Amino acid sequence: MSISIPHSRPTVGEAEAKAVYEIVCSGQLAQGAEVEKFESEMAVFTGRRYGVAVSSGTAALHLGLLALGVGAGQEVIVPSYVCTALLHAVWGAGAEPVVCDSEPHSGNIDLAGARRALGRHTAAIIAPHMFGLPAEIEALASLGVPCIEDCAMSIGANFMGRRLGSFGEISICSFYATKMLAAGEGGMVLTDSEDLASTVRQLREYDGAPASRLRFNSKMTDMAAALGRVQLARLPEFVARRRALAALYDEAFAETSLETPLDSLQHIYYRYVVKTGQPASKLIAELEREGVAARRPIYNPLHRELRRDDEFFPGATDAHAVDVSLPLYPALKDEEAQQVIAAVCAVAANH
Repeated sequence: MSISIPHSRPTVGEAEAKAVYEIVCSGQLAQGAEVEKFESEMAVFTGRRYGVAVSSGTAALHLGLLALGVGAGQEVIVPSYVCTALLHAVWGAGAEPVVCDSEPHSGNIDLAGARRALGRHTAAIIAPHMFGLPAEIEALASLGVPCIEDCAMSIGANFMGRRLGSFGEISICSFYATKMLAAGEGGMVLTDSEDLASTVRQLREYDGAPASRLRFNSKMTDMAAALGRVQLARLPEFVARRRALAALYDEAFAETSLETPLDSLQHIYYRYVVKTGQPASKLIAELEREGVAARRPIYNPLHRELRRDDEFFPGATDAHAVDVSLPLYPALKDEEAQQVIAAVCAVAANH
């Protein structure tokens, strides 16, 4: 059967189209006033003093590390169970990634593992909130090294009465087409430090500035910012819909052999990740035959990308073996959700 329900898709409509149309008609396509408005609104939303928009979440990580002074001869702690953007950002800064294990049930960075990874060359730690579930960010931010809070999957969630994005020296967002906020591409660095914000602004562009240091072309366009602003206004609606779909899935899968995501009032379900009693690839293939696109939530753990032994990363290794991400996004219609449920239950019943 051909795929009829994609794994993910953006939730966009007339408001987004109108906002981009107005920017196109204005003739101001590149970074301008719309980007400044988006930066200000994101800072207010997260409770930060400053927001600096850039071209992607990876660029936000990269420039954030550089702004913190991270460079050659230094190390950055990263969890294994996450996408390779973290590796590229660390390498781009000239530093070396030090990979620690991830907690198998939440997917988040293992706090004890992060503590063990600390060394005299540690310059920073990158702490993602995986799949929309907050990590132990307060503890991670108090390890004695600068913390970059990675909100690429979690903007809109709260932790300990605070918005995610408000922790650590720097927090970053991604606005890729299927993220919580979809701008096509784009990212942002958020911070309370005027110096750090100023440094990121200097690093993201080189026009009109002396060539006295390495700078980049990492700007966001006004078109992307216009999309992002509309999406930010709709974020509460998006979070509510994701949670409603997750509750529907939780109830439907309660009698199956699948392990559903950790039950938490803080979870916003950027991904709905179930654990199977079989290899993840098997469930993915069987769902595809039912017309439902499921995916591994992480392509490959970072420790494997760096050719480290699985035995030292049991959490990430176990999660990668059995985790499957099911379709869940605000644009998913009720009848499509029921089709996903029917397919999953039918496949699970065979096992």
